[in-house]
Formats: sequence, structure tokens, C-alpha cells
Amino acid sequence: MTSNGISCFNFILGIGAAEVVLAAVAALVVGAAAAWLVYRFYVRKNVGSVKQECDKMRDTAQQEAKEFLKEAKIEAREEQQRLRSEVDKEIREKRAEVARNEQRVNQRDEQLGKREAILDHKSEMLDEKKAELEEKESEIEGLQLEIKDAHSKMIQELEKVSQLSQEDAKQILMTELLDDAKKEAAAEAKEIEAKAKEDANKEAKKIIGLAIQKCAAEHTSESTISAVPLPNEEMKGRLIGRVGRNIRSIENATGVDLIIDDTPDVVTVSGFDPMRREIAKITIERLVADGRIHPAKIEETVDKVRKEIENQVKEAGENAAFDANIYGLHPEIIKLLGRLKYRTSYGQNVLEHSLEVSYLAGVMAAELGADVKIAKRAGLLHDIGKAVDHELEGTHVQIGVDIAKKFKESRAVVHAIEAHHGDVEPQTVEAVLVQAADAISSSRPGARRESLENYVKRLEQLESVANSFDGVEQSFAIQAGREIRVMVKPEKVDDAAMAFMAKDIAKKIENELDYPGQIKVSVIRETRQTEYAK
Repeated sequence: MTSNGISCFNFILGIGAAEVVLAAVAALVVGAAAAWLVYRFYVRKNVGSVKQECDKMRDTAQQEAKEFLKEAKIEAREEQQRLRSEVDKEIREKRAEVARNEQRVNQRDEQLGKREAILDHKSEMLDEKKAELEEKESEIEGLQLEIKDAHSKMIQELEKVSQLSQEDAKQILMTELLDDAKKEAAAEAKEIEAKAKEDANKEAKKIIGLAIQKCAAEHTSESTISAVPLPNEEMKGRLIGRVGRNIRSIENATGVDLIIDDTPDVVTVSGFDPMRREIAKITIERLVADGRIHPAKIEETVDKVRKEIENQVKEAGENAAFDANIYGLHPEIIKLLGRLKYRTSYGQNVLEHSLEVSYLAGVMAAELGADVKIAKRAGLLHDIGKAVDHELEGTHVQIGVDIAKKFKESRAVVHAIEAHHGDVEPQTVEAVLVQAADAISSSRPGARRESLENYVKRLEQLESVANSFDGVEQSFAIQAGREIRVMVKPEKVDDAAMAFMAKDIAKKIENELDYPGQIKVSVIRETRQTEYAK
């Protein structure tokens, strides 16, 4: 191809490319215009539909608001009508009530008017009667004056006839009447008193006889010794121990006198305190049965037996209250009652005596119609002070009264205890019955022995003198009161002070007590040291 041809071809190609470009641009412009038109049409359409929907919702809301407003107006009219009817009803009720009140007021006014008329009528009648009474009073006054004049004339006539004044005649008449009345009253009183005494004596004898018949209590004489049987004579030597250490341990621990003589197979326990004697007796019996007899075993056995005796004391008090059919006693009073089992009064067991007094007082109270419970309770407790009279100052009556008051016994029981020995005048029937029952129980033949009581009191006083010294742990009157053994505390009394204490005790006994013969004072001081082998 020639150069001209090539150039022409290139020109033709250049013209074709420009047209293509122009065509493409034109197509893009047309497409954009069409797209814009399509978008504008779609937007207008949607705006129209939204507007229609909003218009529709607005119309619906307006319609609902109209209906709600209509219903609210209807309800308001109904509520107004209901309130109006209620107010009308209340007004009608108030008017009716006002009308009733007016009617009642009118009725009351009518009644008051009638009453006022009646009162006026009665007032008129009273005025008339008052006038009548005044007339009658005037008549009575006139009659009284006439009677007075007649009485004066009669008295003057009588004075002339009798030649006595009015006062003299009155005095003579009163004196004669008084003398006659005194004579008649004295004769009647004497007859009544004689008959009352006769009937009272018969009734008292009958009641006392019946009470004694119903209460047949046994009396046993208290002894100051107890015999303990032994299985063989060899046991006496074992009880004595090496150089007498066992028998000394028993006597020191129990406070009794152990007598081992020629009497075969018997050991005698001597002591004025029944409780100590019983503890020693049981201790010896158990030691003999066990076979091991040495100081340590003796003390261990004594402690066990003493605790058992304390339990028996409590049980004895409970049994006494049960036998007397008395309940509600304080536990401490029960213990004190049990201690009376080992207490004697003139040789008579105090617990048995108290039970007997309770029975007698109860029977007599039942016969007389008095309070049986108070009589029996006071009878059982009347000697309760004797359980501790060796430990406290004062008579057993005052101690018993203090104990009864402390444990809230009734005033009637306290008074009966206070009056049973005549310290105060009995103020109740029950107090008199307890006093009588106490006299009956203690005055029976063989019920008491004064010598034993004096003996026991002397031994108790002997121990009391020894116990009054500082540093004394315990003391025991033995050998029928011819010896007093005084156990001292080793930490308070040394060996040098023992001799002075023995002399002081002997001197005080000489100054304060009355006793036959002489009394030996033994002061014992013992020091122990205990170790354990492990």
C-alpha cells in the first residue's frame, strides 16, 4: 500500500473512533436522564402513598376521638344522674329523720306538760296535808302540855304520899332492880359455868382418850452403847492394830469410845451421839466383813458410811412427812426432820415424839372441827429446832420459829411452834392442841428419862467449849464425859501451842461446866505427807 493510502486509512479510523466516543457519551447522558426520571417517578409515587396513609390514620384518630368524647359525655351524664339520685335520697332520709325527731320532741313536750300538771296537783295536795299536819301538831302540843301538867301533879302527889323525892325514888328502884338482876345473872352464870366445865371435861377426856387410843406409839429407851458382834476373838486384835493404831484411828474418825474387853466375840461402841455411834458401828461391821483393817481403809470407810447416814437422814425425813400425810415441806426442813431420828430428849427419840404429837393433834383437831392439816403440820415441826440447837444459840423453840419463818411456813404453824412450851399465849385452837399433844406424848410412863437428857446435854456443852477455841478442827467427848479429845489444825496450832491450848480448855471447862469427878483434856495434832508412786 502506498503512503497515501495508508494515511487515508488512518484518517478514516480516526473519524470512526471519535464517533464511537461521542455515541458512548450520548448513551450515558440518555441513561442518566432516564434513571433520574425513573427515580423521580418512584419517589412521587411513594410520597403519595405515605400521604394517603397519614390521611387515613388522621381520619381514624379523629373518628375514635369523637367516639371517646361521646362515650365520656354519656358516662358523665350517667354519673351526674347517679349522684343526683343519691343526694336526693339522702335529703329525703334527713328530712324523714328530722320529721321523726320533731315528732319525738313534740311527744316529750306533751309528756312534760302532763307531768307538770300532775306535779302541780301533787303540790296542791302536799300543801293541804301540810296544813293538816300543822293543825295536828298544834293539837299534840296542847295534849303534851296537859299530860305534862298531869304528870307533874301525879309526881307531887306521889312524893307527898311516899315522902320521897323523885330522884330518891328513882335511885332506890334502880338499885333494887340492879341487885335482883345481878343475883339472877350470877346464879345463871354459875350454873352455866358448872355445866360447861362438866361438859368440857367429859368432852376433853373423850377426845384425849380417843386420840391416845388411835395413836398407839411404841417407846424405846435410848442407850449410849452399841454392841458389834465379831466372827472370832482374833478380830479383836486386828481391830486394835499394832500398838493400838487401828482403834485410835476409829475413835478419832468417829468420835466414839471403842471398848474391847473380855466379853467373847463382841466389841462395844460407846458414845452419847446416836449418829456417831451408828457410823462407828456400821464402819466396824464393814471393816470386819472386808478384812482389810488399817488407818487409811478406816478413814475411807468412815467417809462412805457418813455419806450413807446423811442419805438415810434425808430418807427418814421424807418417810416421816409421808407417814404424817404432810406434803409441800421445804427440802431443808425434810433434812432437819431426818436429823431428829438421831436426837433424843430425856431419852425419847425426838422424831418418833414429833410424829406422835402430829397424830394426836390431828385426831383432836378432827374431833373439835379445827384445821387438821395445820394441827398435824405444826405437831410434826414443833421440835424442829432440836435438830440444830447444839449448833445455834437460843432455845429450841426460838430456833424452830426462825426455821419455820425462813422456809415460809404459815403464821398458824409458826405460832403453834412458838406457843407449844407456853413461851407465848396460844391464840388458836391448833396451837392449844399441839401444846396438849406434846404434853401427852412426853408424859407417858417410860417415855422419857431425865438423867439421859442431862448426860447428853453435859457432853454437848463439853464439846461446845472445846470447839470455841481457834484452830480446833473437831472435838469428841468420850469415856462418858470423862475425857475430851480435841483435834487441832496443824497449820494453825504448833506443838508448843498445844500445851497452852489444853490448859486453856481445861480452865474454861472448870469455870463454865458442872460435872462429877475430873475430865481429861487430850489435844491431838497430826501432820501427814502423801505421795503417789507412778
